[in-house]
Amino acid sequence: MSMAEIFNLDAFPEMADLVYVSVSDPGISRVRKGEDFEYYYNNQKLVSKKQLKRIKELVIPPAWENVWICKDANGHIQCTGLDLRGRKQYRYHALWQKSRNESKFARLIDYGNALKKLRKQISRDLRKKTLCEEKVIAVVLSLMDETHIRVGNNHYEKTNNSYGLTTLKDKHVEISGEKMLFSFVGKKGIHHTISLRNKRLARIVKQCRDIPGKALFQYYDQDGNRHTLDSGKVNAYIRKYTEDSFTTKDLRTWSASVCALQGFLNSDPADNETARKKKTVEVLDLVSEQLGNTRTVCKKYYVHPQILALYESNQLKKHIKTIPASDNWLGSEEKLLLRVLKKNATLKET
Repeated sequence: MSMAEIFNLDAFPEMADLVYVSVSDPGISRVRKGEDFEYYYNNQKLVSKKQLKRIKELVIPPAWENVWICKDANGHIQCTGLDLRGRKQYRYHALWQKSRNESKFARLIDYGNALKKLRKQISRDLRKKTLCEEKVIAVVLSLMDETHIRVGNNHYEKTNNSYGLTTLKDKHVEISGEKMLFSFVGKKGIHHTISLRNKRLARIVKQCRDIPGKALFQYYDQDGNRHTLDSGKVNAYIRKYTEDSFTTKDLRTWSASVCALQGFLNSDPADNETARKKKTVEVLDLVSEQLGNTRTVCKKYYVHPQILALYESNQLKKHIKTIPASDNWLGSEEKLLLRVLKKNATLKET
């Protein structure tokens, strides 16, 4: 597979230098020798200083086992290995990682444009009479929109005892009238306590909790058989109704960028660069609290860099003189985010 099949090389010309590789390709293996390691390719020990220097710069954790290292310095995957918990970990080429992040942010306008269509479908499915798959997915996505809780993953539940929305158990939620209180251990062992008031969602979540079994979010098929929801089904729903390849990660990126924009909107004017940088840190802390990520992760992977750059260069204020009115499908800050991103995308093209 060529990079041209994955990326728009006009937008990401640097990607043309990379080679798409598979971890099933022959690679370099790592063998422990005392307190150090030796490296082999085709059963031949590597002695090339250039190759050994590249491997050293990958900073592969000593605890990793079954290490596979790409023989090519320009492979999009540079190495893999199993960590102490037996989970497969990857080290990607820096250009690949950078361009993947930029590509994700570049698609945020498309996601914003598709959001109205997705939310209309969610609204239709929430009105369905039975607890079918579509209705329960609609509840999960509505909760993600409101609370920013991760979608969840069966692997992390089994190996780490950590939870997201699709892996929550009945015991993880308390419901009193229109109020819901979610209490669970999430990614990296962080305990979350999240409250939400929403009469409609509380009623449906209570119905879900009343289904036999420990899993909170289950559904019934047409034959009355009970099934547990998972992240794959949620992402398939998003792809189907946006008619694009979006996932819950795009939803979190959107939410983080909206949250950052709200933070800047609600902040006092900062009349110098130092004050603006300080405010940026405060806003990123706000986003990290909402998403349950660190400030660094939010800045690198979730908040659109254009919003941060516009604020720090004192250019954001000219875009927020008028705030668009919200409607049934998009909030005012969401419309503003879309307007700002579109405006700056147009400026870049001219």
